[in-house]
Amino acid sequence: MNAASPARRRDSAATREAILAAAVVEFTEHGYSRAGVRQIAERAGVTAMMINRYFGSKEGLFAQAVDRAFGPQTVVGDDPVGLTDSLARALAERTAPDADRLDPFLLLLRSAADPEAANVVRQGVETHVGARLAGLLGGPEADVRAHLCLALVTGTWLLRSVVGSTALTRIDDERLAALLADMLRPVTREIGTTPAPADRDATAR
Repeated sequence: MNAASPARRRDSAATREAILAAAVVEFTEHGYSRAGVRQIAERAGVTAMMINRYFGSKEGLFAQAVDRAFGPQTVVGDDPVGLTDSLARALAERTAPDADRLDPFLLLLRSAADPEAANVVRQGVETHVGARLAGLLGGPEADVRAHLCLALVTGTWLLRSVVGSTALTRIDDERLAALLADMLRPVTREIGTTPAPADRDATAR
């Protein structure tokens, strides 16, 4: 039997990519339970049968979409030096009112409560950002400390970007980053590298 032609292999890869990209959008916007296979297929310009062919099931597609969403770096970088300050700064900047939305967190928020999706989301978090942050932290209980950091990250994002907490939306990014770093440092166990900005009241005096 002749091997598939290069053009056919490219078409197959493009179709798979179109489905996966559409799935990330649908799952992010609607969550696992409300995102329909037909809607994903329509967005990708394929039939629902093609989704089963490439991904086996909706759950299989969701697992791939979670990997795609959580794989790239968003708030957690890759440099262990100055990790606490860089994490706090990135979180403040990425949750600012005018910042682009953080799709991985939206996908988590809208899907994690679904019993079928919860395990997939957990694996995605642990495999990608959780494992990367634990590796950067090192030392005893690195995985626990990493997920405590992520709890602060997720809570800050939720209150500032989704709920729109007045206090958190009004605060200056630099000041918020300093406060976040102070909260993170006991868990990261990293000595501060930059002084925190003075309080506004102290500055006024």
